[in-house]
Amino acid sequence: MHPEPQDELRTATFRDLETTTLYAILRLRSDVFVVEQECVYADLDGRDDEPGTRHLWFTRDGEIRAYVRILDDGDTLRIGRVVTAKSARGAGLAARLMDEALTIVGDRPSVLDAQAYLVDFYAKFGYQQTGPEYIEDGIPHIPMAREA
Repeated sequence: MHPEPQDELRTATFRDLETTTLYAILRLRSDVFVVEQECVYADLDGRDDEPGTRHLWFTRDGEIRAYVRILDDGDTLRIGRVVTAKSARGAGLAARLMDEALTIVGDRPSVLDAQAYLVDFYAKFGYQQTGPEYIEDGIPHIPMAREA
């Protein structure tokens, strides 16, 4: 009898990412944000490889199942690109990634731009709306912040 496969949490800077892992992360982001959500935008925004950026993801059997990145904006950290593979939704991976991201954030303030339908999800982690809803790439978003 074999044990059931488990999701394994990984974290890395850009320099520490293996090329096959980076490819899988970028493919997941493209599959969900560009293809599934039908949103043509420049996902490769030049921030993934910044020295202060941290990449967090869950993998199982070589598949990237969920991902988030943390950007260093100086006094504030920015959480973004929170994404879960269609096949892994409902397993609580996004919440587990947010918990881990907030462990890394620690006492620093952080911000994110939530897709409007996810405001309640991020509120569970202490984020509050900081401005009006706006449309980015055809999708309603809400700016949110979490104090230190």
